[in-house]
Amino acid sequence: MDAERAGPPRRPTRQEVADAAGRGLPDVIGPGLRVLFCGYNPGLYSAAVGQPFARRGSRFWPALHGAGLTDRQLRSWESDELLRQGLGITSLSNRATARAAELTSEELVAGVTGLAMKAERYRPRWVAILGVTAYRVAFARPTAVLGPRPEPLGPARVWVLPNPSGLNAHFPLPALTAEFARLRRELDP
Repeated sequence: MDAERAGPPRRPTRQEVADAAGRGLPDVIGPGLRVLFCGYNPGLYSAAVGQPFARRGSRFWPALHGAGLTDRQLRSWESDELLRQGLGITSLSNRATARAAELTSEELVAGVTGLAMKAERYRPRWVAILGVTAYRVAFARPTAVLGPRPEPLGPARVWVLPNPSGLNAHFPLPALTAEFARLRRELDP
């Protein structure tokens, strides 16, 4: 990808971040992934720079590495390396917002159809939903908990992980990493 060769993106201005509202972000996806991570939607900063989990303080990248899912801590612009390690990223909604709470329930539910199509096309072993609240709403499972789910999504198994957003105060980085590690142990028993 061009973004990977270019290195870190230029830091966007406040206006560029604000202007990213509603903008989408390309998936980081390919065939035969070990895990396709699925977030709620892109944040404004990520949409402004065109890379997932792009904020410097993003907990997604340290949790991946700390859990043993990547051989080193990747950065948002290293999507080609992420794919080489058998991991991808998509979203239930591709509408950038400042907070996931700005999404409607209808958007989350509608996102399941697109996610199922991606699972059929790319055939990841696991689809990991990043956020139990998003999973509960999108999949109409109001009592769902973190961990593996019995219902598949096409050929993929489904795992629910905590949302790595820094706004998710219930899961500090060590607890987030521990949940990601549960999935890794399932991948590499």
